[in-house]
Amino acid sequence: MWRDLPFDLLANIFSFLSADSLACAASTCRLWKKCAKTHHPLASNSSSSWFMALPIRHHENLSCFAQNPTNRNWHLISLDFLPTPIRPLTSMGGLVFFRTTVPTNLHLLVCNPFTREFKKLPMLNTPRCNPAVGVIAPATGTAQDPSSPHFQVYVAGGMSEGSTYEPTLEVYDSKRDTWRIVGPLPMEFAVRLTVWTPNDSAYCDGVLYWITSARAYSLMGCDISSNSWRELRVPMAEWLEFAALVLRKGRLTVVGGTCGGGGASVWELGEGEKWVLVGKVPVEMGVKFVGEKESWARTKCVGCDGAIYLSRDVGSGMIAWKEVGESGEWEWFWVEGCSSSVRDKKVPNLQVKGVVLSPNLAHSRFFSDQK
Repeated sequence: MWRDLPFDLLANIFSFLSADSLACAASTCRLWKKCAKTHHPLASNSSSSWFMALPIRHHENLSCFAQNPTNRNWHLISLDFLPTPIRPLTSMGGLVFFRTTVPTNLHLLVCNPFTREFKKLPMLNTPRCNPAVGVIAPATGTAQDPSSPHFQVYVAGGMSEGSTYEPTLEVYDSKRDTWRIVGPLPMEFAVRLTVWTPNDSAYCDGVLYWITSARAYSLMGCDISSNSWRELRVPMAEWLEFAALVLRKGRLTVVGGTCGGGGASVWELGEGEKWVLVGKVPVEMGVKFVGEKESWARTKCVGCDGAIYLSRDVGSGMIAWKEVGESGEWEWFWVEGCSSSVRDKKVPNLQVKGVVLSPNLAHSRFFSDQK
């Protein structure tokens, strides 16, 4: 009976499967594999965003660890198809963005770790090292087609040849597969974006924001339409041991942990550019997370519209704040870390960067258009 099902009906059934279940179904026979690879839905009913731990430094047999939030199982995903050495930057949808570490000038590549496809982006118009990088999905009013993703990468500041700060903003558009220089940025911003900025960014209401990586924390934002720049203070900036920038329910959000054994809190930017406290990590959960040292300094944070994760390394437990049910309420959860082994493979003790992505098993025309 199953082999006689119409292709579209089989694809509709597959749309209710999680990524790991869909992968198992695809391994059943050639027909199911073809269906899983070519008829992936625009928005799966059961496709929750996965947390993925990517190694920061290059090591042999490059791989990462991803957790299915539905059954809370960890999966080992090989990245041996990627050129090395590379360093993870960020994610968008079902894509992960990396930068090569040799040479030092910025060169980006994007991949789908589930389909083992990747593409090196063209070189920038202005070679530069250590700039701030931000990725956005332009608003089109329609759902993204996973087989042809549209995204833009913004690069600001950095050191150009001759060891001078580069006061320009450059953008890559995946539809055109080219870079263009948008315009200048204030030299003060170019310096700070180069020296004190990690690649944590968030795009909200037409403004792309980056958070500085040193106390006292602050946000620097660029209005994409006008190329005008602004700076925002971070709540309790002088007292935070760590601060991260995420987007939650379409709103600009800062997550931070305070010094001296204090807790971690979540603030949302409200009207009049005023920060509003919207959540606090439960005390018992915070104590379990920071341990005896009672320090949030090593904490990493990543989020999406429906979830925020606080993590340290792949083997330790995580704290998650997630939207549950149809009521829109958010609840705190403790997430067990990856155990000592996954499928009989030892989990190495590595520094990792967390990203959140929506698994997609559909092959993309974007990767087949390699130049």
